[in-house]
Order: sequence, then structure tokens, then C-alpha cells
Amino acid sequence: MSVQDTTLMRTAARPPAADAAAESIPAEQVAGLGVLLARVAATGYQFVPPTPLTHQRVLANCGRGSGATLRDIFGWNLPFATDAVGPALLEAMASAGALLPCREQWRSAVRIASIDDALFLHSPFPTLQNDAVFFGPDTYRFARFIRQALASRAAPDAATFAGSVPLHARPLRLLDVGCGSGAGGIVAAALLTLAGPPVELVCNDINPLALAYAGINATHAGRPVTLAAGDALSSVFGLFDLIISNPPYLDDPAQRAYRHGGGHLGSGLSLRIATEAMSRLAPGGSLLLYTGVAVVDGQDAFRAALLPLLEAAGCDWSYEEIDPDVFGEELDEPAYVHADRIAAVGLIATRRRAIG
Repeated sequence: MSVQDTTLMRTAARPPAADAAAESIPAEQVAGLGVLLARVAATGYQFVPPTPLTHQRVLANCGRGSGATLRDIFGWNLPFATDAVGPALLEAMASAGALLPCREQWRSAVRIASIDDALFLHSPFPTLQNDAVFFGPDTYRFARFIRQALASRAAPDAATFAGSVPLHARPLRLLDVGCGSGAGGIVAAALLTLAGPPVELVCNDINPLALAYAGINATHAGRPVTLAAGDALSSVFGLFDLIISNPPYLDDPAQRAYRHGGGHLGSGLSLRIATEAMSRLAPGGSLLLYTGVAVVDGQDAFRAALLPLLEAAGCDWSYEEIDPDVFGEELDEPAYVHADRIAAVGLIATRRRAIG
């Protein structure tokens, strides 16, 4: 399947009204970015992006004004001279609209990160734009959370996530809500495919740029995908065997879409996704929600709000702190003046199968 085919795929998973948003990224640019990603991958490129603060410190420490390697250009996002890359790669960047003038040099309009052997396009540094597609330590924690959750259900009867439907009787439906780069959905689909059944991956995001990147990244990974533009689960139909999500969860003063969760201390979107997702699980299906919560006076208000929802939905569940202290710099913001810390948490909620 080509990049264009993946990006423009249309199925009943998305209402027709969402098409215009998904198509706001020109098809020729999408194709060019796919070629660029493939050419970078052919070099054996690897890069793990740190937090923005660490990124800033590394740039301040290294003292290099220009990039000399692909890691400098697509990882650290340094400006570079024309002779730092070969003509084929420079042409690919130009065709993809990924060359930005930077004084007497150039700068890449995209970054590339790696998870194991897979590569993922995401936004340049710093991620200040409202439609930025973020990739960083949270992405790796999310991927690890997915792996651990699916590994705990590795038995053949559990790995299907398909309730009473026999193994291989139908493809598993997998939805990544607020997919960003698509990393979570791509990781989950690969793991589920290893367990045996075919997987129908649907990636949702309200951000057209995120959907474009997710489509390119999925195609590069050899993973067929349906792109669903719109507001969370309102953009898709039917039940799913696995729903995953790593939504924005901060109270961001600038209200950037990839960071701002709304509601109480950024928990609003996570709570809404959990509520909607639990009603869209097939029998035996699971929700894997990775998010962050502000702990105030030792209390997790997000967990307390989830409990009655989980009981009403008839779900078995587990909930854990994955990292007790993330985004500590946010505690300097007025909204968090009473918070002890921000913790990364993981919810696994499974809809009970009908008895009899």
C-alpha cells in the first residue's frame, strides 16, 4: 500500500464530514515525507528524543552551531549546510516541504524518532505550534505500558481481545484515540499481530498534521491503517476489541492541543475518553489509557472520578502509577500551586463477557 493510499483511505470508521480535515495536508507532501522517512531509515538511523528541557540543555552544552550528522539534523534539529547531506536526501527534503531556511543554512521541518527498529516522523524543536505532533519520554512510557498490558494477556484465548468470537474468526478492531504520531497504535498492532489474528488499526486525531504523520509512520512500518479525523470517539463507529489512548493531560496556559487536557488540572479529556471508550468496547475488549494526573495533598482526584464510571460500565480494571513524578517544571505554573506532583498513570479496563 502506498503512502497516498494509506492517507486517503476511506471506510465507515469515519463520518464523511471528517474527510476535509484529513485532506488538508497535500497528498504530494505526504508522499514526499514517506520517501524522506524511507531514505533516512535506509541509513540505519536511530534517535531517542528527550524532554524539551533536556533537549535545550544538550544544545546549550554541545556548542555546535551546525549539524554534521543525520542525528544532528533530524534528532537535535540543528541547522545544517547543503553539503551535510547527499543530493538525494536534500531533494527528498525539498519535495517533502521539509526544508526551512535558517540564515545561510537549512533546518529540517520534521524530526525523526525511533522505537526499536521503527521510525516516526514528528514536529521540529521546539514544539510551540498549536498543531505540533509531540514525541518524547511519554511516548516511550506509553509504548512500554502497552507492551506490558498485552504481555499479561498472552494466552491464546485472551490475546484476541474479541470476547466470544473465536480466534481468527474476524480481524481485531484496534483504535488509537488522539494518536499523535501513531506510535501507540503501531506498537499495539504489531504485538497483536504476533499473537495470531489480523488487526484493523484505526488512528484518530483532531489534528490533521498528526493524522498525516500517523499515516506515513504506519505505512513505513508496513501497517495498514484507517485515519479517523475528528473529536475522539465521535469520529468512529462500532465496537472495538482494544482502545488505547495517551491524551494530553496538562493544564497548559497556551492551551496547545497536544498538551492541554482541559477540566480540573488537565484531567478533562482523559476522563471523557475513558467514559466514551468503556461504552465502545466489545465484550472482553479492553481500554488501555495512559495519562497524567496532578496529585494534590496526596489524593488522585482522577482515580476517584473513574471508580463509579468503571463500576457502571461493568468493567474489571487495574490502575497504577507508572512514574510518580513527570513534568515537574509545570509545578511552577499558577494552576499547579497546590499540587504535590504530576504522576503518569495507566488504566486497564476490560468489559466483562456476558455469562450464558
